[in-house]
Amino acid sequence: MLIAIIRGGGDLASGIALRLHHSGIKVIITEKEQPLAVRRYVSFAEAVYTRSISIEDIEGKLVQNENEINQCHTKDKIPVIIDENAEILARIKTDVYIDARMLKKRIQSKIPNNLFQIGIGPGFFPNENCDCVIETKRGPYLGRVYWKGTVEEDNGIPEKVGEYQSERVLRSPGLGILKAKCEIGDIVDTGDVIASVNGLNIYAPFHGVIRGLLHEGIKVFPNMKIGDVDPRCDPLLCTLVSDKALAIGGGVLEAILSIPEKRKILGE
Repeated sequence: MLIAIIRGGGDLASGIALRLHHSGIKVIITEKEQPLAVRRYVSFAEAVYTRSISIEDIEGKLVQNENEINQCHTKDKIPVIIDENAEILARIKTDVYIDARMLKKRIQSKIPNNLFQIGIGPGFFPNENCDCVIETKRGPYLGRVYWKGTVEEDNGIPEKVGEYQSERVLRSPGLGILKAKCEIGDIVDTGDVIASVNGLNIYAPFHGVIRGLLHEGIKVFPNMKIGDVDPRCDPLLCTLVSDKALAIGGGVLEAILSIPEKRKILGE
């Protein structure tokens, strides 16, 4: 049995988890006590709040210990455990460690050097803080595996959807607690109030569907991303893992299967 621990349970990490799960790899997701996933309907991190979430018919379940992790695997579910520092690595024999937190800055790895480590996106450098890194930026290199060099740096500019780019991202107007006025999947018109922070409203920038929104009650800071609106107005997009996430997951699977010892374990 090949076991992979994924650090982070956001939408990209969840796409990776699904790819690996469908390929016969046992996945464990570690998260912090208050996850900040925006596209919550396709993020296994949501299990921290709801105890259970199904993404494309695969259930992710909040667990407390190793026994419950084993029970999840037996029932073909993906366990999610609150373990911000991935301390579970010291207690469970792990074949692959994947850092999918998408911090977009240089990561100081504290993971044992003998553990095969895959970095997701900017901040990872093979032979420095990982064994390989996966490109996360859309384009001809999306999902590619880099064993030397590194991926493209984050430029802070959101990817374009339809005619919209930066304006599709919803950001907090100030410091405070987020209060939602809408839900993911709702269709909104220009100027509709989507959420508020300490009485300051966050308005829909155009006609579209709310594809992502932070969990209500989260403490946010000025300019923090709290959601996004999709101009395609298709609520189904809110519950489907994105092509980007699946492409990155394919890159992770390629990296794992490129190691003969990992292929051997998976075939046992």
